Amino acid sequence: QVQLVETGGGLVQAGGSLRLSCAATGPTFSTSTMGWFRQAPGKEREFVTSISWSVGNTYYAGSVKGRFTISRDNAKNTVYLQMNNLKPEDTAVYYCASRLGSDPYYFQDYDYPYWGQGTQVTVSS
Repeated sequence: QVQLVETGGGLVQAGGSLRLSCAATGPTFSTSTMGWFRQAPGKEREFVTSISWSVGNTYYAGSVKGRFTISRDNAKNTVYLQMNNLKPEDTAVYYCASRLGSDPYYFQDYDYPYWGQGTQVTVSS
């Protein structure tokens, strides 16, 4: 059974930075595609970014490309989301997700069977 635990959320001013971490337990982390999604109040959950398990190929939503960076450390079973130049519209609950796979091209929440509990990110203007 895969379990995911996100940490690192908080309150930050616009233009600031935060780094989220997602620690995974279970036997398949090193062969799993990892994704980050977010859900703002009153909105549907949306894809943010994903990373493949092998060579670390990544994919980003247009709204975060150039500001957010996903990375992973397979030795630590952890995936990270570095968020720079944060904007108020980035305010949301951020979720880590996992699925078996060899590429990062999974963009829908139904593509991922495993989810963390989420961590709140609030960006003040």
